[in-house]
Amino acid sequence: MIIIDGSEGEGGGQIVRNACALSLITGEPFKITNIRGKRAKPGLMRQHVTAIEAACVISDSECVGLGVGSTELEFRPGKILPGDYHFAVGTAGSTSLVLQTILIPLALADGPSRLVLEGGTHNMMAPPFDFIERSFLPIINRMGPRVSARIVRHGFYPRGGGRIEVEIEPGPLRRIECLERGELLGTSGQAVFTGLPFEIADRMLSRARKDLAAWPDDAFSVRELPADQGPGVILMLEERFANVTEVVRGFGKIGVKAERVAKKLGGRMNGYLEASAFAGPYLADQLILPFALARGGVFTTVKPSQHMLTAIEIARQFTGQSLLLEPLADGGHLLSAGQGR
Repeated sequence: MIIIDGSEGEGGGQIVRNACALSLITGEPFKITNIRGKRAKPGLMRQHVTAIEAACVISDSECVGLGVGSTELEFRPGKILPGDYHFAVGTAGSTSLVLQTILIPLALADGPSRLVLEGGTHNMMAPPFDFIERSFLPIINRMGPRVSARIVRHGFYPRGGGRIEVEIEPGPLRRIECLERGELLGTSGQAVFTGLPFEIADRMLSRARKDLAAWPDDAFSVRELPADQGPGVILMLEERFANVTEVVRGFGKIGVKAERVAKKLGGRMNGYLEASAFAGPYLADQLILPFALARGGVFTTVKPSQHMLTAIEIARQFTGQSLLLEPLADGGHLLSAGQGR
């Protein structure tokens, strides 16, 4: 049994999610202590419990110690069972984080699956649906499986109530090289809001236009959703290249000016554009698990986050893969997945 200290590295829920996914695929049971040990409120939150419950349901796995607030659990994986599944977080907890736990196991199953996930779709502590759909899934589809996702209803924090639907056609994960972004195909900046004054979203876009002056004016837009899907506001900036799409997002917060949110986001996008790396920090974090399981492949990224470094360590423990991270002369980094046990 693999023993994991959940307070090490990034010290958050990602450790639990990745461990569950890797356990299902490798057949290695694990025990984790000090769950979310570096968070202000340690222990499992509702969205983590739903993610682990989903992992158990799709595989008839056994889990001891599962519950909101739990700081220790043992997980013994069963056989992955493809099928039609419906999981509800029950709050604004992230549907994206639940999906990340079970997506790759089902993508490697012996039959197709369909998922319905209900909860938060746009949560400030997790990747929004748009990132999953346009940045992450296209890379997974290049690696072999075929995954499509659509959003039926948005769900902002704290109300939640969103719904996404995912279709998974499984296939082996093949090694790929992600080194070049390719030709720039388009840009977009969209402020999506619900249950709030229009002027908040408009102020976000005005500031984004200032910081991304090279973008055409028609690249920016505002979208208002029905009031019962919020309240909330998110600004998403997107650069679409031939080989990769970078999506960065920022949420409006009480007490934080809309312009400040947009300025920070514009700086992040400009930082990515000035670099030459393939993957931004959030995409790089998500690619560790599939690249480790493909037992090969390379991609370049910007400065590694603590999330990414933690994901590498967890993947090494379950797969024995040699995941090497090397600095490059241009300031980027190269991740190489090699052969393991």
